[in-house]
Amino acid sequence: MTDPLFDLTGKVALVTGGSRGLGRAMAGAFAAHGADVVIASRKLEACATAAREIAEEHGVRALPVACNVSSWDQCDALVERAYAEFGRVDVLVNNAGLSPLYPSLDLVGEALWDKVVAVNLKGPFRLTALVGTRMAAGAGGSIINVSSVAAIRPTPAELPYAAAKAGLNTLTEGFAHAFGPTVRVNAIQAGPFLTDISTAWDLDAFAERARKTIALERAGEPGEVVGAALFLAGAASSYCTGAVLRLDGGYR
Repeated sequence: MTDPLFDLTGKVALVTGGSRGLGRAMAGAFAAHGADVVIASRKLEACATAAREIAEEHGVRALPVACNVSSWDQCDALVERAYAEFGRVDVLVNNAGLSPLYPSLDLVGEALWDKVVAVNLKGPFRLTALVGTRMAAGAGGSIINVSSVAAIRPTPAELPYAAAKAGLNTLTEGFAHAFGPTVRVNAIQAGPFLTDISTAWDLDAFAERARKTIALERAGEPGEVVGAALFLAGAASSYCTGAVLRLDGGYR
């Protein structure tokens, strides 16, 4: 039996970037604790595969929806689809994100800047505004923004991304006040995780840096986001809102 503090039976969770990495881990965890899920990402085929696997494993309903959160219209369509299918959203996870590489700061083009801000900040703003308004008018809910340690420890290699995630931290607190008392809005400020993105890393160089800059001396595994996500999604965090939870292994 699921602990009542983490029971999501009868709830609906919408996860952007939900077909892989941290999003896939969170969607699976919500389903394991009883929630129906909406899996959203840019590629419908990937969403459909994740949704099928989750439904078969956990016996819940899982809806795949293609959505590029950088598009205002696609965010609107995603919300309409979720409510048309389930009639409610109880948990929204703004997890979709990207941080393209660039050769130097002076060569960051306007298109790259706009894309990074659109995916990491504009999309979460729109989805939170839409879903949060409906949650506040109904039975309430929980919104979880997936931020990054880059928001407080920026490096020259990721400044557009860091700025967008710092903005997401600001939205977290602002929306908590906008939609309280029935809607809670929090953020998971993630450090480095070994998702598919990490396949492009020089892992030997990363391991060396980790020994010097991370208290736990390693990156996180995708499943290690689950505890924080379940805490923020359910009754366990009933007095927690506007918070930014560092989940970075002690990064400095």
